[in-house]
Amino acid sequence: MSADELRRDRLFTPRFFVMWSYSFTVFLSAFQLLPTAPFHILNLGGSRLAAGLFLGFLTYASAISAPITGAIGDRFGKRRVLIVASIAITVFSLLYAMAPSYQVILALVLVHGVFWSGMLSSSSSYMLDIIPPSRRAEGLGYAGLASVLGVAVAPWIGLWIFDHGGWRLLCLEAAALNVVMAVIAWRLTPDRHHQGRSMHPKDLIEWRILIGAVMLFLYSFSYGGITSFVAVYAEQLSVPRALYFTAFCLTIVVTRPVIGRYADRAGHSRVIVPCLSMIVVGVWLLSIAGGRAMFVASAITFGIGFGSAYSIFVAHLMQHVPENRRGATFGALIGAFDTGIGTGSIAVGFLSERYGFGRAFGIASGLALLSIPYFFYLEKRQWTTSLSAPRT
Repeated sequence: MSADELRRDRLFTPRFFVMWSYSFTVFLSAFQLLPTAPFHILNLGGSRLAAGLFLGFLTYASAISAPITGAIGDRFGKRRVLIVASIAITVFSLLYAMAPSYQVILALVLVHGVFWSGMLSSSSSYMLDIIPPSRRAEGLGYAGLASVLGVAVAPWIGLWIFDHGGWRLLCLEAAALNVVMAVIAWRLTPDRHHQGRSMHPKDLIEWRILIGAVMLFLYSFSYGGITSFVAVYAEQLSVPRALYFTAFCLTIVVTRPVIGRYADRAGHSRVIVPCLSMIVVGVWLLSIAGGRAMFVASAITFGIGFGSAYSIFVAHLMQHVPENRRGATFGALIGAFDTGIGTGSIAVGFLSERYGFGRAFGIASGLALLSIPYFFYLEKRQWTTSLSAPRT
């Protein structure tokens, strides 16, 4: 391989690490609030359903707005969107600290979700722009470790601050991290944006991507329930509240780079189904968990599948998406993914209150199982070959 080819295939560049730092800080902040907010809402007199609505409303608002905020990143620049979103989320963290009731918190999180979607779609698209095409699954896997490591440590920190300092101190600390996010975003190299892009509704949303992304909805449903309620479920079973997140994230750190590298070489479509199968088994193990050992087994199995499924699916998909539609494409993917997370959070809260966590997670496992035949259906229809070509 020539020197030029080696340079083009170089994955770990200064831009990569700056963007990696931004993503890590995003999830370090968010996953202190997300597992802790249900406890605060319960303390304010809310039900489990209301507690599930926090993540549910955040992700529904994100899902609805993501196709549009992703296209805005294509048009006006992803770096600009990241700066604005970081500042906005700082403000929301401060408002959560002052909110007098859980109803006000739920109202705020609906608007918060719009900026959250812009942050997710633009950060993902920016990272994709700097990853060599020949190493996409591997590169997205390494990039995704930023969120994984953030999720691994954030719940422990958030729950500790909540227990010892209270909700307001937690929100103030999250706001400080959001300021750091804004500074990192400011230091990013300005990206290419497409001033000629139309802002007509039909050009904002990648409808054909949404059809394929239904698969993401089916398995992210379980992730929504786990994010909101695995700490509450663990407390009920006398298991350390943040244990699941730690085992889940450490598993991803160990397995994702290896699986991503293998997927780039063997073919992305060959690896997706085994990942989906591991998700199903992981959630099913959680539904029958009775103690610490089963919790850890579920977290490891779920982590192997969930940790790689998204990045490999995106790498598979992006072979057929033009550069000037990456923001809109990520918006459509995040729309489906966040709809699944939000629905899972609300549904598991509702079902667990009436039938217990075991049955609630059993239903989540069943929905994840449907993602496998749906993926086979997509591949049989050869849906990726019919995706949009560059439009001007």
